[in-house]
Amino acid sequence: MPKLKPDTIVPTPAEDAAIAAGIAADPDAEELDDAWFASARPAAVVDPDLVEHVRRGRGKQKAPTKEQVTIRLDTDITAHFRAAGPGWQTRLNDTLRRAVFGSP
Repeated sequence: MPKLKPDTIVPTPAEDAAIAAGIAADPDAEELDDAWFASARPAAVVDPDLVEHVRRGRGKQKAPTKEQVTIRLDTDITAHFRAAGPGWQTRLNDTLRRAVFGSP
């Protein structure tokens, strides 16, 4: 058995039996046995348009305006911008733009 986190709640055997009985009594809880898996079809066969849409994803930007970089900043600098809430990276970018170019 894998190691569990300290706050994991494990049901007692009686609770486990009650849960299993509830599942067995639920008409919507279909048993997934070997016959069910043998009849299963791939998603690409069932709904190819949906699968293609998911695989396609967002795609590349038509006209990239930003460049992803890695930069190391002092913690007090990032804390200052993060303290104002979401959008801190945009505010940091705007501050750098004003420092370099003198305008927004």
